[in-house]
Amino acid sequence: MIRFALFDYIPQRFLYRATFEEIDLHRRILDFKDAKPYATRWAAKEIGYALSDMDLSDTYIVCIPACCKRTHDRRYKEFTKMVCEWCGAKNGFDFIHVFGHRQKAHIDHVYELADNADEFIHVDSQLKGKNIIVIDDIVTTGKTATAFIDRMISAGANVKMAFFLAKTKYFKRYNN
Repeated sequence: MIRFALFDYIPQRFLYRATFEEIDLHRRILDFKDAKPYATRWAAKEIGYALSDMDLSDTYIVCIPACCKRTHDRRYKEFTKMVCEWCGAKNGFDFIHVFGHRQKAHIDHVYELADNADEFIHVDSQLKGKNIIVIDDIVTTGKTATAFIDRMISAGANVKMAFFLAKTKYFKRYNN
């Protein structure tokens, strides 16, 4: 399975080393996570355009669930629709059901989805045997993505690719 990220995401603690463009990208990604309409359109266009050269007519786009249903719906409902319009894939948003509330892994460093995926998400049986591309905003360790992909596979889906808006970039610290 292919895993791909479009951009590098620089965490807050390293922004002092960032260029203007990297700071702008950081803000756009955080605005996307906050479901701001301009950032949703921007992210959908970037990912949709990147996928548009592929024949995805038999592929569903599914987003890795956010920490709760409300956040998942706000962040991904329109986004998934726009990505599918850009690249010609089928919208799999309605086939993933988020319930409960889990901690935000990037803040708490607790990977509840990785440990207990069945407690937070339900994958509709209509995705069984279907080709899937999973999308998420930022990948850092990959634990959440791997857990969700494993959950999709155990539900019978054929996950072809994991696509991320950005991957976390770290800087080496040198002792002088």
